[in-house]
Amino acid sequence: MNAVDVDVLIVGAGPTGLSAATELRRRGIDRVLVVEREAEAGGIPRHSDHQGFGIRDLHRSLSGPAYARRLTETALRAGVDLRCGTTATLNEAGGIRLTSAAGLEDVATRATLLATGARERPRPARLIPGDRPAGILTTGQLQTWVAAGVPIGRRAVVLGAEHVSYSAVLSLRHAGVTTVAMVTDQSAGQSVRGATSAFRLALHVPLRTRTSIVGLEGRGRLESVILRDLDTGAEERLAADVLITSGDWIPDADLARRLGLGLDPSTRGPRADLGGGTELPGLYAAGNLVHPVETADRCALNGRRAAQHIAASLGQPTDSEYLVLHVTAPLSWAWPNLISAHTLPDRLVLRTDERIRRGRVIARQDERVVGSARLHGGVPNQHSWVDGTLLANAAPGVAVTLELG
Repeated sequence: MNAVDVDVLIVGAGPTGLSAATELRRRGIDRVLVVEREAEAGGIPRHSDHQGFGIRDLHRSLSGPAYARRLTETALRAGVDLRCGTTATLNEAGGIRLTSAAGLEDVATRATLLATGARERPRPARLIPGDRPAGILTTGQLQTWVAAGVPIGRRAVVLGAEHVSYSAVLSLRHAGVTTVAMVTDQSAGQSVRGATSAFRLALHVPLRTRTSIVGLEGRGRLESVILRDLDTGAEERLAADVLITSGDWIPDADLARRLGLGLDPSTRGPRADLGGGTELPGLYAAGNLVHPVETADRCALNGRRAAQHIAASLGQPTDSEYLVLHVTAPLSWAWPNLISAHTLPDRLVLRTDERIRRGRVIARQDERVVGSARLHGGVPNQHSWVDGTLLANAAPGVAVTLELG
């Protein structure tokens, strides 16, 4: 059994992992190893051949593949040890073992950052009834096939109206496929502010709100999708040979769970503080693993922030007092959801299950109200935030529940 000794191990070579690795090297951390189970680094952007990547972190607009190449090349120039085709699992002692074509290696590391990202829930997890023909793909599968030149089909329905759903429409158009409808059970699209209308006007795609898919028909290949209007109950059959199940993300948290991290019931990822610290000393988590799903550039910035915290805390004692945050509907999650009792965040990022015009978020410990803050509206699958001072009077070590008042 071979062994490798590093300062920081990063699992995942998407925007979060690559940006964190580069920042660690810039801050003088010598031995930074990034492992990636896929054959190439770059994560999801390398399959997304359209513009819009890198605006927040690189301050320019790049295509997904160009953005992935830029992050990868920058990390390599910084001296990061990058190993693709390498899977991280657990060894008998509960540490991390690497498996690759070169064999098995056990890793000794001062800190580990998990940046394993998230994945879309496929058709079976969404309980869509009907036949089981070919032609049903997630956005990730679609973009992989388009990049490889695999024929997709002719007429598509996209389930979802999140930001990634419009990315799916762009990929379909690149493959010569007509999108006949986007379908969401929400009352409107949920892309970033102003983008929904711009996408609809530019792409000429009908958006079917308050609508669900209640059946799929096809022998061998998808032939039609049955839609139901959630307000009237009326049903309609659309001819389509492709269905894209976009969005509805779940963190790829299997390794985190195996390492002993408890998963937050709202985000379904490991709890983490503002710097990526978890309840286990030396173990960090960042990016879409902790709160799916963000754009690639937001994940890159989150990776940088985690790296700054890791570089500053290597060899230092860790905080043992945390506030654990929980939420109640219509709030869907809050981040950070693990907060050092001695370092309150300036603000808390929130997601909501429904559209909210305005309200107040109330923080409770048991039955005691410890604070409140104004919420300036909320849109499903998009950011809202409240002032972090609503936690200023919270008692250390007692869980906090956030609710809409």
